[in-house]
Order: sequence, then C-alpha cells, then structure tokens
Amino acid sequence: MSDIRYWYEDLTPGRVFRHGDRKVTAEEIIRFAQEFDPQPFHLSEEAGKASILGGLSASGWHTCSMTMRMYYDNILRWSSSEGAPGIDTIEWRKPVLAGDTLSGETKVIEARALNSRPGIGIVRLHHTIINQNGETVMFMDNPGMFRMRLGADA
Repeated sequence: MSDIRYWYEDLTPGRVFRHGDRKVTAEEIIRFAQEFDPQPFHLSEEAGKASILGGLSASGWHTCSMTMRMYYDNILRWSSSEGAPGIDTIEWRKPVLAGDTLSGETKVIEARALNSRPGIGIVRLHHTIINQNGETVMFMDNPGMFRMRLGADA
C-alpha cells in the first residue's frame, strides 16, 4: 500500500491528469489488427488509403487499449483502484494513423461514496486523446471504483 498515491479522496471533481506522448507505429497497428480486428484498412496502407480513413488506421479498440495503457501508467498503477463496472461512452472522432503521436488527459467529473460498499467510492472519469495536431481522436467516459483512505484497513 505504500505505493498508493491516489485514493478516492484524491480524485476530486475537476482534477486533471495529463498523459505523455505515445508514437503509433504501422507494425503495432497491423499486429493488433491481425489478432483482434482484421479489417483491411487496419492491415494495409493500400486498403487504408482506399477507405474513408485515408491510410493505415488503428482499430478503435487498439486506440482504447492505448488509452487504457496511458490511464494505467499515469493513474491506476499508483491508485487504490478496485476496477470499473463498465464504460459509459466511447467516441472515435478521427482515425489514428500510422505515425501519429497520441497524448491526452483524464479529468475527474464526479466522485461519490458507494453506500452499498463501505470504504469504496465511485469516480466518473472523462478521457480525451488527441493527435500531434491537437485534434481529438477519441474520448471515453467511465466510472472507476477506488478504495477510500479511511477504508484502507477495512
């Protein structure tokens, strides 16, 4: 527990966590697509250019996975997270193309104690991911459950 920096009480509405840059390579786009989303525009530059996406494009699920990694690296690994009951909203606004550099932020929208689970609070989060041009490529809203500092020994 000594590594915990973010307890429920630290995740106050309005707090923003910034995520560092992540370069997206053609190789990782293709590798992810081969296993999880083998649509042609995720597998070849030619098929991507022939599509409305304009080039080799990461699967939206790959973009979600990269977002999850940024969220984990900057918040979850240092938190009292107890998981999440789901995702409320995901929107893929622009394609993520090979060579793009992603960054973004996670903002705390709401936090409240769970009456049904003493010592646990639920935190509503909004994740925004942008490309190197400052364009929003994805946003996601989800609740997360976090242990309370006072409930750490419960």
